[in-house]
Amino acid sequence: QVQLVESGGGLVQPGGSLRLSCAASGSRFEIITMGWYQQGPRKQRELVAAITSGGATSYADSVKGRFTISRDNAKNTAYLQMNSLKPEDTAVYYCKAVVADDKGYGVDHWGKGTQVTVSS
Repeated sequence: QVQLVESGGGLVQPGGSLRLSCAASGSRFEIITMGWYQQGPRKQRELVAAITSGGATSYADSVKGRFTISRDNAKNTAYLQMNSLKPEDTAVYYCKAVVADDKGYGVDHWGKGTQVTVSS
């Protein structure tokens, strides 16, 4: 069993920055990829950024150039640095880890989310 705990959300003014963290814990697990998703009011959950164990990254077009995902494999922790925040970035941000099971298949694990509010 893998647990994910997000932190770092909060209220920030437009143009400001926040850094989200996602720490994974459990026993004997291998994380394949980690990602951040956002779910705004009355919207579906959407991928914001993802990073593989090798460090390859991908981003939604809406955050390219503003958000940076990184990962510390030794700490099983992923980060999302969010700069130049806009009101439309307001959402609950969820962390997802794809973890290899005993047969090598990837299994999704989700955190409970952290609220990010961008408002003046």
